Amino acid sequence: MIALDSVFGLATAVLNKIFPDPVERQKASTELLRLQQEGQLAELQADVNLSLAQTEVNKVEAGSSDKFTSRWRPFIGWVCGFAFAFEFIGSPLLNWFILMFSSNPVLLPTFSAAELTPVLTGLLGLGTLRTFEKYKGVA
Repeated sequence: MIALDSVFGLATAVLNKIFPDPVERQKASTELLRLQQEGQLAELQADVNLSLAQTEVNKVEAGSSDKFTSRWRPFIGWVCGFAFAFEFIGSPLLNWFILMFSSNPVLLPTFSAAELTPVLTGLLGLGTLRTFEKYKGVA
C-alpha cells in the first residue's frame, strides 16, 4: 500500500508539471483519483509485486547448489539453440544432400519454430537482463 501511495504521489507531481492550468490539473487529478479508487493502480501494483517475487525465485534457483535446479535454464537454452540450428541449417542441408545423392529420397521431418520461439525469446530476454546487470556491476 505504501508503494501505491508513492505511485499516486509521483503521478500528482507529474500532473503538476504537465498541466500548469489549475482547472486542467484538477480534472486530471480527479481522473487519477478515480482510477485509484477503481483499483486499476492496485492491480498494477499487484502485477509489479508478482514480477518482483518471480525475480526472487529466479535468483534462488540460479544460486542453488543442486545442479538440476540451477542448470535447467541453460539446458533449455541449449536445446532450443540446437533445435533452431537443426531447423534452419542442418535440416535444409541434409535434405538437399538426400535429394541430390539418394535414389529413394525421404526428407527429414521439421520442427515447429512457432513452439520453440516463445521459450527461446523468454530465455534471451532473461539473458539480456543478466548481461545488463553484469554491465552495471550489480551482479
